[in-house]
Amino acid sequence: MKSLIRPKMLYFGTPVVLISSLNRDGTTNLAPMSSAWWLGDTAMLGMSINSQTVRNLSERPDLVLNLVDSAMVGAVDRIALLTGRADVPEYKQARGYTYEADKFTAAGLTPALSDDLAKPAAVAESLVHLEGRVRTMHAIGDDAGARAMEVAITAVYVDDDLMMPEHPTHIDAQRWDPLIMKFTQYFGGGSVLQHSSLADGWDIPQRPSAEYPVSVT
Repeated sequence: MKSLIRPKMLYFGTPVVLISSLNRDGTTNLAPMSSAWWLGDTAMLGMSINSQTVRNLSERPDLVLNLVDSAMVGAVDRIALLTGRADVPEYKQARGYTYEADKFTAAGLTPALSDDLAKPAAVAESLVHLEGRVRTMHAIGDDAGARAMEVAITAVYVDDDLMMPEHPTHIDAQRWDPLIMKFTQYFGGGSVLQHSSLADGWDIPQRPSAEYPVSVT
């Protein structure tokens, strides 16, 4: 038997990505997101039109997609309710979002600066960096409050520990444990990892914290 429901969101399970984009002042904005998928050398991303990331990419299309493994869940959660917009939208304020200019420090992460100062910094702790450039941006949703971004991936950097020794250009899928978001909660290896601040902000029910394993950074 199935029940007809109207869930708040359709996040059945997508990888968490930290997007690096360039602010007008040349600093890097870092934003966690999970509406991402890939086809060939193209990434498709979905984000709110009210995000600092969309603002930045509308003007400066270069970005870095820092893929996140389950060990980075603590860092992701520390910036889950932070925004790079000084003028925090009212609906985000109501969900607990606050402004933070330096999200690297807030997350406890290290910027990996590019030789090209016109490009945003990557996250040193991320095991996979996908450099890219936004090709097109489309309005989506009934109220056009979101943007779908088509991104051309121009370079892929992968930590050597993830590679198959006998196939040096192939990633060993068993060594890559991506952080997965399901309904605003964090999963790794098929298990929930820790309490989610984002789920609190969006009023999503969670199991008691005592049922989660000890948080990792």
